[in-house]
Amino acid sequence: MNDYIISCCSTADLAEEHFAKRGIRYICFHFELDGKQYADDLGKSIGFHDFYQAMVNGADTKTSQVNAEEYKAYFASFLKEGKDILHVCLSSGISGSINSAMIAKEELEEEYPDRKIYIVDSLAASSGFGLLMDKMADLRDQGMSLEELYQWTNENKLKLHLWFFSTDLTFFVKGGRISKTSGWVGTMLNICPLLNVNSEGKLIPRYKIRTKKKVIKAIVDKMEEYAENGLDYNGKCYISQSDCYEDARQVADLIEARFPKLNGKVEINDIGTTIGSHTGPGTVALFFWGDERGE
Repeated sequence: MNDYIISCCSTADLAEEHFAKRGIRYICFHFELDGKQYADDLGKSIGFHDFYQAMVNGADTKTSQVNAEEYKAYFASFLKEGKDILHVCLSSGISGSINSAMIAKEELEEEYPDRKIYIVDSLAASSGFGLLMDKMADLRDQGMSLEELYQWTNENKLKLHLWFFSTDLTFFVKGGRISKTSGWVGTMLNICPLLNVNSEGKLIPRYKIRTKKKVIKAIVDKMEEYAENGLDYNGKCYISQSDCYEDARQVADLIEARFPKLNGKVEINDIGTTIGSHTGPGTVALFFWGDERGE
């Protein structure tokens, strides 16, 4: 039996059943919908379709990260059981959550001097973050020690690739990520931006692609370009989507046809309420292992 737990936050966007099956613990971020507060609890407080429909209907959303006191109480629950902790945070490129986790770690190390707490910046988000956690669960189950897994995670996390596209620019405009003029022009020209997460864990626009059909092909082409062993890729592949399952399914079907050695079927998850508050509906994200990603 392992003497440590692996942990992350709800922004890893896996199903609750997946977390439980793999023995991955998690702590919930928070969000507001028209001023009412909720936990980002994997769709239990409010269903994902209802959440995205509320955004379409004009609801205001606001997110908040886990604070230091919440982390401290969460970590302490494991330390009291005599467990050490390896906790992985949402990318510092899009959230300051890791700072709160580090504050909690420093305070608890004084209270529990015989226990170990390791904190990792995932430099990832959504089910890409989840794919990293799933691999860590594999290595833990294979007998890797806490220190070995901490080192492996830091050495390999940039081999995870994260690509996104959106078919609805409304919330990119609302969130200030693109101007109103660019959003209007993009909508009129049926442009679907293709983005990825760089080595600093930041979401970077890469290409402006006209039509959904072309961007679906383009995101799969990027997997062929960057995946470990190219078309012979034999790792897992995850997709997450914000209330646009059919678009995600089209991407998954193309991948399963093009990569015959894939480890199982493509797993499609929901983009949770924290990430989804910023993307809105109509976003598809693709995650796989490859060479180390750059800037």
